[in-house]
Amino acid sequence: MKKLLFGLLCLGFSLTTIAQSVPSPEQFLGYKVGTRFTRHHLIVEYVKTVATARPDMVKVEKYGETNEGRELMLAFVSTPENMQKLDQIRINNLRMAGLAKDKAAPQTENAPAIVWLSYNVHGNEASSSEAFLLTIHALTDPTNAQTKEWLKNTVVVLDPCINPDGRDRYINWYNSVVGKNYNADPASREHAEPWPGGRSNHYNFDLNRDWAWQTQVETQQRLKKYQEWMPQIHVDYHEQGFNEPYYFAPAAEPIHEVITPWQRDFQVMIGRNHAKYFDQNNWLFFTKERFDLLYPSYGDTYPVYNGAIGMTYEQGGIRAGLGILNEDNDTLTLVDRAAHHFTTGLSTIEIASKNKGKLLAEFKQFFDDSRAGKIGEYKTYVFTAKDENKMAALKKLLNQNGIEYGVLGSKTFRGFNYFTGKDDSFTDEGNHIAVSAFQPRAVMAKVLLEPRTVVTDSNTYDITAWAA
Repeated sequence: MKKLLFGLLCLGFSLTTIAQSVPSPEQFLGYKVGTRFTRHHLIVEYVKTVATARPDMVKVEKYGETNEGRELMLAFVSTPENMQKLDQIRINNLRMAGLAKDKAAPQTENAPAIVWLSYNVHGNEASSSEAFLLTIHALTDPTNAQTKEWLKNTVVVLDPCINPDGRDRYINWYNSVVGKNYNADPASREHAEPWPGGRSNHYNFDLNRDWAWQTQVETQQRLKKYQEWMPQIHVDYHEQGFNEPYYFAPAAEPIHEVITPWQRDFQVMIGRNHAKYFDQNNWLFFTKERFDLLYPSYGDTYPVYNGAIGMTYEQGGIRAGLGILNEDNDTLTLVDRAAHHFTTGLSTIEIASKNKGKLLAEFKQFFDDSRAGKIGEYKTYVFTAKDENKMAALKKLLNQNGIEYGVLGSKTFRGFNYFTGKDDSFTDEGNHIAVSAFQPRAVMAKVLLEPRTVVTDSNTYDITAWAA
């Protein structure tokens, strides 16, 4: 009997040891990250493998599928103590924003900050999903003392690949034209991706222009989860021309007037932290210049208008394949690109952890001010139309973005007329809705519905006008 008991105890210890062992991406894939492109299904399998190895630290949640049936998923990573109360953390975070269904008071003293990292929204900007593999391993590696410490103050939400259809389209094409060894010559075939390329989703729609409008299934499914969590920090990973150095915050003008001083200041703070690591490695980077914070439907601006620190990180190397010779006569490899994104990811988590108290306080203040009607000059936005379909479309947009609306108690008032640009009396055309500026999503409502947007610099990155 004693021998049998001893055998069972040994077996139990062995299983525990195995469960705590997290395979590195290289061990799992059979190649070093960046020496090949990793297809989406292998990324999904690796996430699930890590979650199986560290169920105390990782929760995987499928939030939908793409048009081509590929899995869309999130990985939640934190300390075992935080993971045991993960849903409580989520609900408390919504309480801070005034978005929880209950009216309980939020707890800010011991709550962690929520950091959401979104990878590969443009399929042929493929280095960031490779960086994701390195990131989730670093966060769950039992020997990594730094990340253990950071995770005490943070819950990290990782979206490994926002656009799996575009990613696999690019990678499958690239693998069909690359030789046994990659050709770094920019004029070679492997750097001349044919139309439509892997940037867009199945329907050739740019998912980084869809956050507010939510026309695509990937966005619709993702935003439901985003609104359930409302992180304090959101990072959107990209690539740009292969001759460009790395870009990170702070952003350039125009910066929308509703963006708070804290949201601006934190971008500077986090940029300095990134710069420290890039300087140590002699990596080139730039800030500001051309990536602004205005149009509301990007992966950086949409989170900003929802109380977060929203940022774009841009690595040089779009369509660079496994390696390309740049104008400095230096070969930029996929290994390099993944390493740069990996570094800014960990730097983001580090600075969030060290400043979690201020992050949570300012996040709560953002929504307190919104509910108090301190955002913008208008108290209510009123829309009327004879066509019920127009009103239905507007209601759908507001619902998708969590913006509250109702009807007027009185149909007699005067206000600013969008069309005449003057003070005018209101005339109900048959259907109307009213959007109050005294609500948690007041900032998002203002940005989408304001008659005129203040633009501080005419040199914008992309889109300067939109209409709800």
